[in-house]
Amino acid sequence: MGNRGGPLHDEAGRIVRTHKSKSWIICLTAFKNRRRKLMQPGRYTELFFLDEATALAAGHRPCFECRRKDAQTFAAAMAQGLGLTSSGIGSDTRLRAQAMDGLLHTDRRLPHDHPDRRVEPDQLATLPDGTFVSCNEHYFLVRDGSLLRWRFEGYSPVDGAEIAAMPPFHRLTPAATIAALRSGYAPGLHPSAVLAAGASDPAA
Repeated sequence: MGNRGGPLHDEAGRIVRTHKSKSWIICLTAFKNRRRKLMQPGRYTELFFLDEATALAAGHRPCFECRRKDAQTFAAAMAQGLGLTSSGIGSDTRLRAQAMDGLLHTDRRLPHDHPDRRVEPDQLATLPDGTFVSCNEHYFLVRDGSLLRWRFEGYSPVDGAEIAAMPPFHRLTPAATIAALRSGYAPGLHPSAVLAAGASDPAA
C-alpha cells in the first residue's frame, strides 16, 4: 500500500485530487500492529497496489519509516544509477527522500506520450526487470527481457509475435526509478509474475 502525502478525498470520501505533496511512498500493509480506518477525514488516503513494481511504475518510492532498509537500498541504487555523489544532493552514497521526490515528481509530470517516454519494441530487452511500459491502454511488466501483461488480478504471458506487431510503447516507470532498477534494486512482484514468466518460456 502507499499514499501521496496526505488526503486525496474530501469529507464525503470522494477523490478530489491526484496528490497532496511530492512524497509518494510505498508502505507495508502491516507495521507495529497499527490499525487504521480507511479514508478518514483529514488523514492520508490509503492506496493499494498489486505489488511493489506496480507502485514504482505509478511514481512511488519505498517509505523510510516502515520500509527503512528497502528505502535505503533504493536510494543508494538510484544514486548509483544516476551517477550522483554525496556532494550537494545526497547523503554518503544515498539520495535523500526530498531529492528523490523531486526527481520522481518531475518525471510524473511528463505527458504519457512525451518523446522521453517512447520505447520501440527492439528497446524492450534493454529495460531492467521491474520496468512498466504501456501500449494502447494495455500495461506490461518487463521481466527477463520479455513482457508480462498486467491486470488487476495478476500477470499473464504475452506472445512474442504480438509484441512485435504492437506500435511503439511508452514507459510508465520514472527514469530515476529505472536507474535504480538497473543498479540492482529488485522490487517485490506478485506471485503470478513467476508463473507467467514460466509459461512464456519456450523451454518450459
